[in-house]
Order: sequence, then C-alpha cells, then structure tokens
Amino acid sequence: MKKILVFFVSLCCGTLMSQSQEKTPLKIWFEQPTDEWNQGLPIGNGNLGAMIYGTPKKEIFCLNEETIWTGGKDYNRDKTDAGKYIDTIQKMLFDGKYMAAEEMVQKRILTNRLPTGKSTYQMLANLFVETPGLDSVSDYRRELDIQKSLVTTTFKSNDTDFKREYFSSFPDKAMFYKYSANQQGKINISSWIKRSAQTKILVSENRIEFSEHVGDGHGVKFHAIVYFENKGGVSKVEDDKLIIANADEVLIKVVATSNYRGLDPEKECDATLNKLKGVSYEKLLNRHISDYQSLFNRVDFKISDKTGEELPMDVRLKKVEQGATDNYLTQLQYQFGRYLLISSSRPGNLPANLQGIWANGFTPPWNSDYHININIQMNYWMAEMTNLAECHEPFLEYIGNLREMGRITAKKIYNARGFVAHHTSDAWHSTAPFGKARYGMWPMGAAWACQHLFTHYEYTENREYLQNQAYPIMREAALFFVDFMVKDPKTGLLVTGPSVSPENNFLTKDGEKATLNMGPTMDREIIFELFRNCIKAADILGIDKDFSNLLKNKIEQMPPLKIGRDGRLLEWVEELKEAEPGHRHISHLYALHPSNQISKSKTPELFEAAKKTLKGRLSHGGGHTGWSRAWIINFYARLLEGEKAYKNILALQKKSTLPNLLDVHPPFQIDGNFGVVSGITEMLMQSHNDEVHILPALPTAWASGSIKGIVAKKGFEIDMEWELGKLKTLIIKSKLGNTLKLHYQDIVKEIETEKGEVLMFNY
Repeated sequence: MKKILVFFVSLCCGTLMSQSQEKTPLKIWFEQPTDEWNQGLPIGNGNLGAMIYGTPKKEIFCLNEETIWTGGKDYNRDKTDAGKYIDTIQKMLFDGKYMAAEEMVQKRILTNRLPTGKSTYQMLANLFVETPGLDSVSDYRRELDIQKSLVTTTFKSNDTDFKREYFSSFPDKAMFYKYSANQQGKINISSWIKRSAQTKILVSENRIEFSEHVGDGHGVKFHAIVYFENKGGVSKVEDDKLIIANADEVLIKVVATSNYRGLDPEKECDATLNKLKGVSYEKLLNRHISDYQSLFNRVDFKISDKTGEELPMDVRLKKVEQGATDNYLTQLQYQFGRYLLISSSRPGNLPANLQGIWANGFTPPWNSDYHININIQMNYWMAEMTNLAECHEPFLEYIGNLREMGRITAKKIYNARGFVAHHTSDAWHSTAPFGKARYGMWPMGAAWACQHLFTHYEYTENREYLQNQAYPIMREAALFFVDFMVKDPKTGLLVTGPSVSPENNFLTKDGEKATLNMGPTMDREIIFELFRNCIKAADILGIDKDFSNLLKNKIEQMPPLKIGRDGRLLEWVEELKEAEPGHRHISHLYALHPSNQISKSKTPELFEAAKKTLKGRLSHGGGHTGWSRAWIINFYARLLEGEKAYKNILALQKKSTLPNLLDVHPPFQIDGNFGVVSGITEMLMQSHNDEVHILPALPTAWASGSIKGIVAKKGFEIDMEWELGKLKTLIIKSKLGNTLKLHYQDIVKEIETEKGEVLMFNY
C-alpha cells in the first residue's frame, strides 16, 4: 500500500460536497398498475402517509396518519399483587423448577388486560378516485423517485397523455395528488371515502370531510379533509360522491390529525388548509423537494455496475431470485431505507412503528406497535451513521416518555425503583408485561432503548442534551437494575430474572421446552452497556460520582460472558440445550452488535465464539425472517466478513423483499428495510472502539464504488472512493474537532483535528 498522504485544507462543508459527482437516478418503477397494498408505492412526511397503487381507472389511496390509535393510557394494567410473587419465582428458577415458575409467571405476573386489536395503529381511511370513460391504456409507468420523494403515474388513453403526481409535504403538513393531461377538459373523476360504519362523512362541492372516534370510542378522535381544486370543468355531489367533469387539472389536498396531542383536530385541519390557499402547485412541490433533499442529499452511494435504472423493479427482483447480482438494486435498497426513515420519522412525530406509518386496515400485524425487543431499535440503527440525526429524535423522545408508565410497572411488578419496559409498547407508552412468558417476561426493553440515547451523544457530543435529556433517563433505567438484580446462590454473582432470551426456548433435563431463566446472557450484556454508558455520561458531566461508584461495584459482581463446550457463546448463564437451534432471534450476540463489547482486537476469543454462534444458527435455518436477516448482515460486518455479509444481503433481496422493496417478515415489517442500511454502512465504515475503521468488510462484488456523507462517532463526516477493492481517496470533515483514530487495513493512525477541518487522503 502506498504511504498515506495527509493534507489539511480549509474547505467549508459546501465546498466539500460540491466535489460529488452527478447523482445516479434512484427510481422504483413498474410497467403495470396494482391493486395490492404490498405492491404500492409509499409516500410520507413523518405523520401523513399513503400507499399509492397507480390504477388508471379506479385509484385506491390507503391513507395513514401516525396518531390513529385505538386504546389509551391504562394506569391499572400491571397486576397489582404481582410483586408478591417475584421472590418465589426467582427461587423456583434457581432450583431448576422452570415449568412451575413459568406457570406462576403466566398466572400471577403477565397481564391479559389488552387482547390483540384493543390498542392498535390503524389506517386513516381508503380514498377512492374513479376515472370514468377511460378505455384501453397504453405506455403505462408508475414510479417512486427516491431523490425527490415523488410518485408519478403516466399512461396514454384515447390519444391523451395522462399524468398523476403524488407527494406528502413536511413543511406544508399535507399530501398532494395532481391529475393532469396534455389536452384540456380531459380530467373526469368521481371520489369517495370508506372507513367504518362509525365514520362521519360529509361530501360537499369541493371537499370530503370525515371524522371518527376510533376503537368504538376507545381511542383518538380524528378529523380529515380531502380538498379538490379543479382548473376548468364542473364539480357536484351525487350519490355521496364528489364528481368533477371536464377539468383541465385537479389538485387533491389531504390534511388530517387527531386529538392525540390535545389539539382540536377539526380546527387544526382547517388552519392547515387555510395556509395552503393561493399557493401554487409548483411552489408546494418545490418546497417539499427542497425540504426532503436537505436530508436525503447528505449521503450518496454508488457501486459500479453495468445495470442501471432501465429495468422495472419486478423484473429486477425476479432476476435476483434466479441468481443474478444487481448492485444498482443494492444502492436503491440502501437509499430506499433512508427515504422510508425520512418519510416516517420527523422531529415532533411519534417514532416509526413496525410498519413505519403505513398500515392497511384496522388490525395490522402485531398491531403495528412498538416492539422494543429489537424491532424499534433496528429502525434507528442507521439514523446517525447515515446523516439523519434529526430523524432519530422521535425515538429518543419516546424513550423518555416511557418513564411515567415504566415507574408504575417497576414498583408494582418488581418492588423496584426506576423505570422498566417489556417487549412491546404503543402510542400510549405502555410498559406492562403481557402475553406469553417466552416473549412477555422480558424486562429489558427500556434498557436496550437507552443505548440510543448515549449513541446520539457519541455522534453529536451535545452536552446540554446529555445533561438534560439522555442521562436522567439512562440513570433511571439503571436504577431499576440496581434493585432488580439478585445474587445467584451457586456463584454469588448478580443476575436478572425472571427473564428470557427473547422469544427463545431451551430444553429442561426432562426434555420440556422452557423459556424463563435467571441471568440470560443478553440481559447481562444490555445492563453492562447501560451501566457503562451511565458511568461515562456522569464522568463527562462531572456529576453523580456516588451512583457511578455503585454501578462500577455492580458491574464487578456480574458474570462474565462465557463460551460453551462447543466453542459458541452461551445464550444463558448455564449451558442449556437449545430447543430451536435455528431461532430467528440471536439475542446473545447483542455484545457484538449493536453493542461493542466483542471485537477482534479487544476480545479475540469471544470474537471467534461469536462467529461459531452465528454459523450454528444459520446452519439450522436461522435468518428466515426479514429483520433477522438484516441483523445477520450487521453481525457479519462486525465480524469483518464482507463476503458473508454480502451473501445475506442477496438472501434478503431474494427471500424477504416485496415487489415494492418493502421488507417482509412475513408479513411486511419495516425494520428489515432499516437494518440493511446500517449493515451496508458498517461494511464500509465502522466507528466503535474509539476508531474509524474504513472498508472493514468490503465484498468482492463491490470492487469499485463510493459513498459520501456518512458519519462516524465523534463528529466525523466521511467521503470515500475505492477501486478494485482498494481505497482510492478519503475525505474526512471534523465537525467537532476531536482526535481521529483512523484504521484502514493493518494501519492505524492517530490525527489531531480542529473543528471544521477537512482531511484528504490519497492511497
């Protein structure tokens, strides 16, 4: 390798970014319409979304608004007397009476106050727009332009070219659908809304208003307006439908909100529409694109490939299923994940749920809720590293909002201070354990989520945020475990329980499937990281020394990570036989990713054990769900095995990707879309263990390429280009002025930087 040349130049950020080449078009497109939700094209502005089918004769828009939730805060959800049984259950588990302990947990601890569907996210409604008089259609194309956040449908009928554009605007808090043609008087539509028997619908000459108190009166109250603005033609109401005939153009504006945040939804909708009066479509579109691109354009990613955008998506995916490789598809998949996060998670919003903001019907899978035993965390792994820190904010705020209910759960269930949350939450910040023991009896949800609070600080070094937001939440989560951990009578070490290794089982000596345990490995890993981050934060802030010393003392009493007789990392504190060796959750590798407790340089034996663990899971069919496969990509990136990470990207594309590129569990879950983005980024750059590692897991299929605008911890923004598997150029902007420990291949170099300084390296 050539000697590294380091140049310090005083370029501003704008100058740096101007060096980027012309961007590759990024479009998901088809040559035919669809009537299936799973093949629609999603648009969103963080709170308002829709799935666009693009059907010429009868469009169906599945509308979404982030706060359309049934249910409400339930302060009595935790079983009042549950705390009486915790000590007994712990003793049963220490004595190996797993099945008896599970029976008691099911009966005395887990609540059944919330059956499926009673607290669920729902679609807003279906909007129908029918176009009478269309005969045969030709030259059809529908596309999502990811660079503009714009869906377009074009086709020809009766010698007329028709065009429809759709977008959801964050600055204007509304969705817009424009119908136009190349000839005057050719736009004829009939429109109506369908939701439920309880929906109040009012149709007038230029609008459809609808409202409902969802969940049969047990949920939010919402109001929505679909406003029609036509140039030319006439508008009338007929049979509860809005009819527009012989118009030159029709612009549909959709606004909606609920009383979730205490506002009057009808007044809010009227106010939003009033602000749009007199604003031209061109200005609305340009304002939307400018706002969206201020986030999206921060990162550009290219892999050299002969294929480009010339193939429709269904054809591309079919070729990949048949064995083809498609680097353009990987680029598209990467930027589509960023598109989805921008479209479903903006400051002031709720975080992205299991389906982002896009749900069909009234009972989406798993209530489209917030699964906090990996799924919501995976949604946000990519936020900071792909230069979307603002999109991380809704989740960071949500974690703090778990405290009110989490304190109640900690006290009632565990007789403990602090706050706790279990495997699932919702818009009402529920924290109680519920359901079955194998997934519900897991008190680690809030603790895992707290990792994101400190991660945000590591990227931004915002001291005010750390002091006023992150540390108080982390401290309160840690306080729960100070009270909750107990000594294992066999070893004298501190363990947690009753708990599980999420959703997994082991076999007892009698061959029965058990799930509850004292001291699952993942519990130890999460608590270790939470305590460590609290200690770091307190040290940075110069506060809370006594609490830090308490946590240090607790860490010294926790069991170390252990390797089993077969060389794999133990999933439980004891060596227990797996009931499902190919289980989709690989929870005990949390220490490898998303944590950094296992690495090649610092813990080589555990590093090799992690390799064997992953190999064992996959050899028994692991990774069969989309999100699980995405996690495996991240694991292999951390294991520095680019070829295996790439193999799993191909598997995700072949087995777990819908025609519109949405991830499928099955059914659709958005976490896989987000998880693959963090995985690809970590194949190209990692910034844990206090170093920035360049091209740590580059596969041969990506021999040449570039990525620009990704971010490392300590505030380093990175552009790089590589050729024939070797780094060619590297540009690093130091946004905070920290010491850079740069790692490429076998060379590690420390460089002192100043804030705003740009480093240029030629290889």
